Amino acid sequence: MKLFKRDPVQIIAFQSYGTDTHFYLRGRALQDESIDLEQQGFCSLLANSWKRLESDEIKHVAISITLPNGTVLETTSDNHGYFKVKADVVGLRAMANVEGWLHCEVAFNPIGMKHNIQKDNRFPAEILIPSSQVDFGVASDIDDTILHTGVVSTLKWRVLYNTLFKSAKMRLPLEGTADFYHLLHRGKSGANANPIFYVSHSPWNLYRYLELFLKQNNFPKGPILLRSFKDILKRKKANDKPEKQKEILNLLKTYPDLPFILIGDSGEHDPDIYMEIAELFPGRIKAIYLRSVKHKKKMIRVKGLLENYKTTPALLVESSAQAIKHARENEFIK
Repeated sequence: MKLFKRDPVQIIAFQSYGTDTHFYLRGRALQDESIDLEQQGFCSLLANSWKRLESDEIKHVAISITLPNGTVLETTSDNHGYFKVKADVVGLRAMANVEGWLHCEVAFNPIGMKHNIQKDNRFPAEILIPSSQVDFGVASDIDDTILHTGVVSTLKWRVLYNTLFKSAKMRLPLEGTADFYHLLHRGKSGANANPIFYVSHSPWNLYRYLELFLKQNNFPKGPILLRSFKDILKRKKANDKPEKQKEILNLLKTYPDLPFILIGDSGEHDPDIYMEIAELFPGRIKAIYLRSVKHKKKMIRVKGLLENYKTTPALLVESSAQAIKHARENEFIK
């Protein structure tokens, strides 16, 4: 009898995005720590938070992705269990559903693996292939934009408390945000499928937590783009751009004919990031919406930035109703 039993292994495929000719999928190979995202109680929440942050990755393992037409793509997980697949594949949009989601299947190459593999080694994945008929895309922050996090709190203690001691089902969205995002998703016609991308500085360890929060609170489905702990801990060079900025720039380059609306908050670096992006891509950013935060100095700074800003409409909003009014006046929504 073995003293320590190996946890079974799983693949978590992160909802990603692509085009009619470009496939792009990210995910992670991990031991299954049996995290119950719906569990309540102080001890259970603390235990689940520890499991999320202290994840046991499966390094350097071969992984295959099978598309609906039978095409198989191959990749290998890295030192931290992450994998990324980029491939040129023709006709991807024809494989997607009416909302633009292409479903595929991810699996381990089981040769030489000593762990038990969950789900009969068949893990679901999906990427978003926006229709060529959409009006615009939306890139939205999560923390203090749709989810009250407390990023501007002293020493960020509210961030730690909310993340560690509140389940995804206990967290509430900022009022009216889900309705606003559905209006943007459906666009001026009311029948569009404008893509929504959720971009955050949070680590990938919180992916399923945030995915459940968005689903639980009826936000439009969209890729959730986060970053790894190694990127958080890595010493930044003077000219390094924040990961959030890199993700949004990649979206703009992936969809060169698609304008975007950027949504964030006034508490951290969103105003600077979004304004710089608008300067780099003249005419591509239809509007910038920044949610106000309860921090006097930060609000004064942001109001100063926006005072003479003319590149694109930029609005500091106290509520979703203000943003909806502006979006309707500018014919972004019905």
